[in-house]
Amino acid sequence: MTIERRRRIIRTRRTAIGTTLVAGISFLAGMTDAAGLLVAGSFVSFMSGNTTRAAVALAEGQTRYAVILLGALLTFVVGNALGIIVAHNASRRTFRVLFGVTLILGLAAGATSPALATFQFYAIVLAMGLVNAAVEHIEGLPIGLTYVTGGLSRFGRGIGSWVVGAPRRDWAMQIVPWLGMAAGGICGAFLERALGAGVLWLTCTLSAVIAIVVFFIPPRLQQRHAHRTHPAPLTTRPKPHP
Repeated sequence: MTIERRRRIIRTRRTAIGTTLVAGISFLAGMTDAAGLLVAGSFVSFMSGNTTRAAVALAEGQTRYAVILLGALLTFVVGNALGIIVAHNASRRTFRVLFGVTLILGLAAGATSPALATFQFYAIVLAMGLVNAAVEHIEGLPIGLTYVTGGLSRFGRGIGSWVVGAPRRDWAMQIVPWLGMAAGGICGAFLERALGAGVLWLTCTLSAVIAIVVFFIPPRLQQRHAHRTHPAPLTTRPKPHP
């Protein structure tokens, strides 16, 4: 077996594992998204929608609701930042992120009192922000786990590039997060109708199951799913001629 063929096999294997992981986590995100929307009454990952709702609420004089939605925006940003912090320098970074998501969803599922409704909402939003750090790219291709609009945009642009003759085909992978979110959203909606707020315990359990499975993925492969910021190369000034 040539070195080039071996590299292709390894790359294909890494891509398959990453794609499967994205599909599973996107399913979890979609299930949590639909359940959270039905339980809390507001979006838990669609921050564009919450921004518009907050603007409309302010215009209609619903100041308290607007403040809650603006708080959700801040919480989502904090969740994304927390995901990077939690995963920083971790050998099993994806596992660590999913473990954190599981704990937060457990807190949300346990907050059943009406007095804790806002806390429950924010906890789900925090978990949805955190989960984005689980997988950031697959073999250099950016992946959005909850931001499927970006994925659909890249998918559409990939089709256009393919039509005009671009050789790359990895754009097709961008549809995976949307498929996962859609399938998870359908399940989450039906389960919420049957179980009410109890569906959050199912999302928590699913997150725990995925985390356990991810634990057995080699740490080096988990680390490859993160964006790396490399320092700019040092440049040396040419020495003047004597």
